[in-house]
Amino acid sequence: MDVEDELPTAPASADGGESSHALVSGDQFDVEAYAAQYSGRTRVARLLFIAEKCGSEQMRLDALRLAYDWALKGEDTALHRDVSAKIAGRLGPRYAADQAWSDAVERRALLRKDKLDSELNVYRTNLIKESIRMGYNDLGDFHYAQGHLSDAFKSYIRTRDYCTTSKHVVQMCLNVILVSIELGQFMHVSNYVIKAEQTPDDMDPITAAKLRAAAGLAYMETNKYKLAARKFIETGSELRSNYSEVIAPQDVAVYGALCALASFDRSELKSKVIDNYNFRNFLELVPEVRELVNDFYASRYGSCLGYLEKLKSNLLLDMHLHAHIETLYKDIRHKAIIQYTFPFISVDLNLMAVAFQTSVSLLEKELAALITDNKIQARIDSHNKILYASHADQRNGTFQRALQTGIEFERDVKSMLLRANLLKHEYSQKAAERKV
Repeated sequence: MDVEDELPTAPASADGGESSHALVSGDQFDVEAYAAQYSGRTRVARLLFIAEKCGSEQMRLDALRLAYDWALKGEDTALHRDVSAKIAGRLGPRYAADQAWSDAVERRALLRKDKLDSELNVYRTNLIKESIRMGYNDLGDFHYAQGHLSDAFKSYIRTRDYCTTSKHVVQMCLNVILVSIELGQFMHVSNYVIKAEQTPDDMDPITAAKLRAAAGLAYMETNKYKLAARKFIETGSELRSNYSEVIAPQDVAVYGALCALASFDRSELKSKVIDNYNFRNFLELVPEVRELVNDFYASRYGSCLGYLEKLKSNLLLDMHLHAHIETLYKDIRHKAIIQYTFPFISVDLNLMAVAFQTSVSLLEKELAALITDNKIQARIDSHNKILYASHADQRNGTFQRALQTGIEFERDVKSMLLRANLLKHEYSQKAAERKV
């Protein structure tokens, strides 16, 4: 396949294309501590997202100040100008666009590019595969640092034809995954995760953890929450801060837990999340998420939903989770309502409303929607505010199953007796000999 066929069309915007969402408060959100979990371009991208979405002017300015300082440590002059434009003089002259810095960086970049291009041409002339691979890889690194993501993607893809070992293939895949995540091209992320995992040689634990985390992110961004939960849960604790250019361990805990609560049944939640020693290490990093998972499984729905509500404003400032919060929260709440009603023949809606921290009228609407969607088998007595479950007649069902088992047993016994009698009397039909 030609490189141009795989080239992404346009990078994703810093706000994730969700500018229509309302601003969020981000109470008790430590911007500096949050940003410290990440490195590279993703740190600036996350800070710009916070500045875009947060309703607190002071927090916006803190995020922009940190983004400005970090952008100066890189080589992306366009990003520096973008951050300066967003600050718009609100932080004083020190945080204005530094034209001298930009000019110096661009001059060095021009010389560096000429050198890389000439070296690559020499390598291609000499037809040394390893040198050509390294030349394209260096060119991809250069373009990525400059913020030319499409060019970086193209260069990394071209190393594919010159990979001679499994390690080279995996490195190529990780580079393509990194750029694709920033471009928002999650189909490429999934494809190259699979390609890396199919290499014949054993993979080191850190690389395996990176691939699973990237796969989980790709599935979550494409709304495949159950698959995302499985990948995040399978992510090894070796990840630590080794993938800070993409994701932090705390993100694995939050993304994995929310996707699991929204998509796993009760037994899966117990075996794959709560009793999972590996994932428990991630949950320990975010105690509130660990507690809400335990509360959900223990049917303490009021406490669980309370934790979710407290975390919501902060989670809405996450550039990857922002677009999925409402859907995940709705799915988790619906699963909680279904599990709450399942064991009972009748439920007092007044008591249930207290447990779910809502009004009876709103709870009635939620229950009516779930009944309409055939997710709850019940009917609502609106006058007395009672939900009556439409459980199947278990007594009759048990008798029917016992009767069917008896019929099948009788049939099998008769078949065995018939066969035994045929053998006893040596009654068997032999195929007639064919006449010539």
